[in-house]
Amino acid sequence: MSERSSPYLTVPKLDALPWLVHGFGTAGWQEEDLRAAAGFERFRPVVMRQVHSDTVRRLESDPGGRIEGDALMTRVPGLLLVVRTADCLPALLVDPRNRAVAAVHCGWRGTQKRILEKTAREMARAYGSEPGAMLAALGPCIGSTCYEVGPEVRALFLRAGFPASVLEECPGGRGRYLLDLRASNTWLLEGLGLRRENILNVGQACTHCEMSLLSYRRDPGEGRRMVNFVGQRPGSGAA
Repeated sequence: MSERSSPYLTVPKLDALPWLVHGFGTAGWQEEDLRAAAGFERFRPVVMRQVHSDTVRRLESDPGGRIEGDALMTRVPGLLLVVRTADCLPALLVDPRNRAVAAVHCGWRGTQKRILEKTAREMARAYGSEPGAMLAALGPCIGSTCYEVGPEVRALFLRAGFPASVLEECPGGRGRYLLDLRASNTWLLEGLGLRRENILNVGQACTHCEMSLLSYRRDPGEGRRMVNFVGQRPGSGAA
């Protein structure tokens, strides 16, 4: 990833939807910037207290404060769903037919609990979203060559049904493994029936390696998080 003039990254296929706003923040994009930025004045940002769970919150109105969970979904125009990350994978789900959106925080715990799959299933139940017609955008996260985990994490992933290929043994053995968060969540989406061309990656930059991004593993004392968001424009009306 090179330096960019915009403080957040977008996906062309989502940019083409006139009723949608979305973005994956870099290190220079914080909550206060989001609230003050031109074009966002009419949005009501919804920020979670993220707890590495598989809890999905369906919003019919502004909750008026922080709610606990790791995924948000809505069809309400004007609600801006926010996920904060610094190595974990931010994922945005968009159903263009029904104008439904979701923002999902996919750390290793949430991924192992299949939170992204659960969110898509909840959208299907609530809004009639069909996986074959959905778009998924995956933002920057820690790369597989930098994300070392222990054998207990590998055992949990295998028990949850993930293929062994998403965890490669570290060079030299040592009983440690390298976890691929992006591949793990892509596998979940493809298993649901999302078409490969509709699983959209914002580059392959590793948060641990790329200094324009924030990384908890690289800088554990850094309290900031990258701000990722998706929402339906106010006044656009539900499908």
